[in-house]
Amino acid sequence: MDKLGNDELATILKWVQDPHDRKSLSLVCKRWCKIEGFNKVSLRIFEPNSLHKFLPRFPNLLKFESSETISDTQMIFLAKTCPKIQRLNLKFDTFDASNDFGDHGLFALSKGCSNLRSVILRKRRGIRDGGVASLAKFLKNLVNLDLGFCKMITDEALETIGKMGSLRSLNLQGCCLISDLGLSFLANGILGKSLVYLVLAECDRISDVGVMELMNLRCLEELNVAECGPKVTDIGGKAIAAMESLKRLNLSWLINVSDDTVFALAEISKNLVSLDLTGCEMITGDGIRAFASHKCLCEIVLTSVNKFNANDLEELVFGCKSLEFVRVDARLRSWIPVTEQGNIFRPNCWISWRL
Repeated sequence: MDKLGNDELATILKWVQDPHDRKSLSLVCKRWCKIEGFNKVSLRIFEPNSLHKFLPRFPNLLKFESSETISDTQMIFLAKTCPKIQRLNLKFDTFDASNDFGDHGLFALSKGCSNLRSVILRKRRGIRDGGVASLAKFLKNLVNLDLGFCKMITDEALETIGKMGSLRSLNLQGCCLISDLGLSFLANGILGKSLVYLVLAECDRISDVGVMELMNLRCLEELNVAECGPKVTDIGGKAIAAMESLKRLNLSWLINVSDDTVFALAEISKNLVSLDLTGCEMITGDGIRAFASHKCLCEIVLTSVNKFNANDLEELVFGCKSLEFVRVDARLRSWIPVTEQGNIFRPNCWISWRL
């Protein structure tokens, strides 16, 4: 082995794919330990308090992942030690934010790891508007940002995000302080020309006014506004239907969305392939049948929708030839005579009867 250079050993290491085998190889001798660490690109940690001991072995990490509490000091150390990171997944497993990092640590990481393309900070309660501002300032190639349940995020942060021209995916689920003003900032910034995926579920301060602003997101293909409260009605629903690029839509538990929205979606949203209407209690069989002539719809979820019957379902299944999956409540199946259940069967279309 002494006759082989580090490049040759690194080439040999690439053939070892199993993580356990690579770990065993790193224990053979100091040289293999160094080579393995130098070529490691992905790391998930469970003991952040030991970062200073083992992290310097991995200067070329491209992906870093941890669901544990991490301090600002540890985030600063991570930024200095692994500046090449491109994917950061710090999704938290709990809502307990005591001793967790905040804007100071996020600032250091954003500045030190400017190659970041994906940042997941879900449930990190210490993140505020200032931390988001540092992401926008230093991460010019950021494509994916998940701030789900970062409950201190406000409209001010959304104004900053609206200026991020590279962002394609944004998750704001449970960010309960954002309002229609924030959606206006998002939709009318340069972000409107790049954003493809947007989650606003459980943001219950938004209304039709804010939803109408989303029409300016010209590239948006997937939108989730589930559980956004009673202020989102058919006015907002019709505005969503007018978004020509939209392919996947979740309207779950919007209790003031009715057949008027579904009619608009069926008529205008020609590219729609997935629709979730779970819990939309005002929707009836008339709205469901409206999709019988749709050319692109592949899946529709109708659980906890009670005002339709087997005939409506049959017309949908046989009318919409592109349809591949339908989910309905099992109680509907119990109302359909066994002799008639076979009438709804169509090859290449699966009906899931949810219990």
